[in-house]
Amino acid sequence: MPHDLEPDVLRLELIELGDAFRAYQQRPEPDLALLAHLHERKARAFALWADVSGDGSLRHEAKRADKAAQTTREMQANRGGQVAGDTASGNEPVVERLLTRQQALHARTVLDYVAAHAPYPEAEVRLAVLMLTLRAARAGTGNITGQDLTGWLQDDAERVLQQLVATGWLRLPGTVDEVMASRSEDPTAVPTLLPEQPRPFGFGKTTRARISGWAQKVVGDRKIRKKKLGATARLLALYTAAHTRPDGRLGHAEDGGLDLNQAAAFCTLPPKEVAEHGELLVAADWLTEADTAGGRLRGQLAERILPLSGLL
Repeated sequence: MPHDLEPDVLRLELIELGDAFRAYQQRPEPDLALLAHLHERKARAFALWADVSGDGSLRHEAKRADKAAQTTREMQANRGGQVAGDTASGNEPVVERLLTRQQALHARTVLDYVAAHAPYPEAEVRLAVLMLTLRAARAGTGNITGQDLTGWLQDDAERVLQQLVATGWLRLPGTVDEVMASRSEDPTAVPTLLPEQPRPFGFGKTTRARISGWAQKVVGDRKIRKKKLGATARLLALYTAAHTRPDGRLGHAEDGGLDLNQAAAFCTLPPKEVAEHGELLVAADWLTEADTAGGRLRGQLAERILPLSGLL
């Protein structure tokens, strides 16, 4: 594996997979569920690696890993006398979440920090600050491209970048136009985010990459993009995904949902407008329902979003 493989999330996933397979080989007893899970992770990682490198042999390895996962699942089902994927016994299907519970806690810390420290109370600025902060949460540096910015902010990208530079929050090695023109094969190395400020987060490199990858998946969700939802709805998607129970419902069970004022403040919305943006997320199959009665935001993540849910 190339030492400089990009994106960081892929390189770290491949490293973790190598360690996980070696650890599995040392197990005294086989665990077919775990082995199938590892094969599935390998299939996804190698498919992405093939996309990045254009190497057909990696695509072949991804298909082999996918087949191995399927075979292992069938072996597990045969041993148990059940059809693979059957939940008739009352057991809930296992959700493979992108973030561990501890990583989800760190993600919420970043969301809270950005809400308190973004230089302007504007949804587009807050979203850009969040995504850029995650790129550079540990060392204060990170790579961005014009494609990143337009993916997050559409037509507002250049204006928002100009605002961040003008306020001194962001320093660029060149011009805004040069950043907007940069592409994945030649990203802009942003030398300073949050200049003159100490790094506010204590988590490690792997956690940073995981949370950054999680946020990118939320903001870049295909149905959210297809609906052309703006920065406010994307912030609400991030907030809801970061605050869930294991079944995908929002907030702690004892709280009956999320505090509406806090959710509204994060999204830079008046509380009375949260319901409207919640319905936008329902239309995008992000939430199955959204209710704001009684000063609480109640809802349920769609099943397809459960892997992105951050457990409270």
